[in-house]
Amino acid sequence: MPDRRSSVALYSLLVLAAAACATARAAAVDVNCANAAGDAKALNAAIAASKTGDAIHIHGTCLVDQTIVLNGNRSYLGDSRTGTVIRQANGANLPALLASDSWESNAAGTGGPVRIAHMTIDGNRANNTGTSALVIRSWLTVIEDLQVRGAPADGIQLTNLSKDGKTRLISTQVNGRISNCFISGSGANGIHVADPGNSLTDWDLLDNWIANSGESAIRMDNAAGWKVMGNHLYGVKQHAIYAHRCWGTTIADNYIEGFGEGGGDDASYGIACTVQGGSASVIRDNKVFRSGARAGAGKFIYIGVPQVNSGTGVINVVNNVIRGGGGERDIGLSYQAGQGAGLSILSSGNNVQSVGTGRLVGEKVTLVNPL
Repeated sequence: MPDRRSSVALYSLLVLAAAACATARAAAVDVNCANAAGDAKALNAAIAASKTGDAIHIHGTCLVDQTIVLNGNRSYLGDSRTGTVIRQANGANLPALLASDSWESNAAGTGGPVRIAHMTIDGNRANNTGTSALVIRSWLTVIEDLQVRGAPADGIQLTNLSKDGKTRLISTQVNGRISNCFISGSGANGIHVADPGNSLTDWDLLDNWIANSGESAIRMDNAAGWKVMGNHLYGVKQHAIYAHRCWGTTIADNYIEGFGEGGGDDASYGIACTVQGGSASVIRDNKVFRSGARAGAGKFIYIGVPQVNSGTGVINVVNNVIRGGGGERDIGLSYQAGQGAGLSILSSGNNVQSVGTGRLVGEKVTLVNPL
């Protein structure tokens, strides 16, 4: 028969172990905003006091006059797009409304993963300048089910640079996802991948709506390894999707209602992909439309490769539907190697209607026959 004292001692140890586990367990941290001065201070204090793995639950409307710093390895969750609103106070003119801790601290290393979901972020563009609504400098990050409206600068910005604009990442910022967001009324770009180095690769940009951007809907300084799929873009002043450094990139199933609506003498693109030599990329099954006239002498290029950046680029442009505005400045497909060694391209199954020029092929471009 077992010793009763031993059983009691063992039970006590188990109770202590369970208590220790409970203490270490991730917690739900509730922050109740009152749409008043002090909301930002209270929210930042709650985040600073939180622990790795905690979920910060934000309730009500938060009036924000200081950047909300998102510590890594945490979730930031609202009640819904209408139940939780983070709004910039009049005249705050913040560089970022919410931002990763590695951006705020000018660190050289990438911030830890964050998840942010189920809320509205309001940049209050009418009463502020220079603010990007959400600035992310964290890897393995999930951004979903947000409404981002009225950012004076970029709606969502993923960046290699820190707050001081000088410190670049010495590590990668990969494996993130942006999905099911509605981004509207940004003064600059709806989504901006700002990467003067080579850190921001291999993300997914899926099933978002981006409306009425002051510049481009999606601007990517680095598109290597990205999937840009299922997005609906409209009210675009400049480019709908401009992707630099395509390398193993997929741009597919996007619906572009218009682009180049801001006028001017420069070319505007529905989809542009500058290509790196090496791993091949794909532009497929997109719907790119435009109607009406535009002031200025600029061209409308519906899908194009403006240049090859290095070596010989390889890309497929297949099964897209293009319907132009019927003007002589409308170019359905444009393939250019520029200063690169060459461009090898499979251009097949594209339905191009109502454009002045169906396909424009430059020097050093080889059209590959489908097998």
